[in-house]
Amino acid sequence: MPEYDRAVSPAIRATDLTKTYGRGARAVHALKGVSFQVAPCSVFAMLGPNGAGKSTTVKILSTLSRPDGGTAEIAGLDVLRQPAAVRAAIGYVSQRPGFDQMATGRENLVLSARLRGLSRRAAARRTTELLTAFGLEEPADRLTRTWSGGMQRKLDVAMGLVHQPRVLFLDEPTTGLDPEARAQLWATVTALTRTSQLTVVLTTHYLDEADQMADHLVIVDRGQVVAEGDPAALKADLGGDTVQVDLQTADDTGRAAALLEQLAGVVHVRRDGLRLRAQARDAADVLPDALAELRRAGVPLLGAGLSRASLDDVYLRYAGRAYRATTDVEGSEVAA
Repeated sequence: MPEYDRAVSPAIRATDLTKTYGRGARAVHALKGVSFQVAPCSVFAMLGPNGAGKSTTVKILSTLSRPDGGTAEIAGLDVLRQPAAVRAAIGYVSQRPGFDQMATGRENLVLSARLRGLSRRAAARRTTELLTAFGLEEPADRLTRTWSGGMQRKLDVAMGLVHQPRVLFLDEPTTGLDPEARAQLWATVTALTRTSQLTVVLTTHYLDEADQMADHLVIVDRGQVVAEGDPAALKADLGGDTVQVDLQTADDTGRAAALLEQLAGVVHVRRDGLRLRAQARDAADVLPDALAELRRAGVPLLGAGLSRASLDDVYLRYAGRAYRATTDVEGSEVAA
């Protein structure tokens, strides 16, 4: 496998990826020119609701699907021209469990390592390393069907790492886990990126997960990248924190938005149903002025408050609507 220069080469380069499912009036344009780069030894997040195009992109990058157009490279390897080499360079953890519930954790890891070409001795050694790294030594020799959901998900990730890949794809890895299990899994994965020269690509619809864990992210909406950057910079670009106003009727939204936009310090106002979000410098000072203006204008409110700028605000700015997980189906995928 050819080496690549980590100092200058991205771990992943995707350029103008397109993908359409179906034909004619029923065609679903899953990807419409998706482009991004991922730095080596980082956690990169693809954030978006179900149906946005996240899983389709990962399937293309991991050689499980072919794009209709565009190019992609993993560690300097062309995904379309060198698929076997790409598969050797990556690990992939899908949304669905990949382990055998009627085998022990140790047996699952050893089998996975052997299938990846490790010798019997190397497979046993790597299994021990991963059981320790993920804190799975105690349940290692029990059938995995008796494990908790959090332990099972750790095992899935460990199996994706058994051959020491350069890039690990995690497709919605914490869906269904409780907050403690999510935190434990991410602490382990983050530590691995710092100690093992591992690049992690995460797809998620959890805003807080992308905000806390990602060094860099893209927001994908309807098959397109609508925003890209590190989470802190994206939030800072909004121009301040948020004054949030909840109205009683839709008839008042236009009038209330116009009043908020005229206030000193307000950068912009966005509508989300009966909720108005005013991004403002010195938002704490703007809030009482906003309440006073709305009261003088006779606009009835359900509530009002302040919030720190969030990725939800970023999504609202670039996608034009508030972030919500949807149940849209992307082609044949249930969650994309």
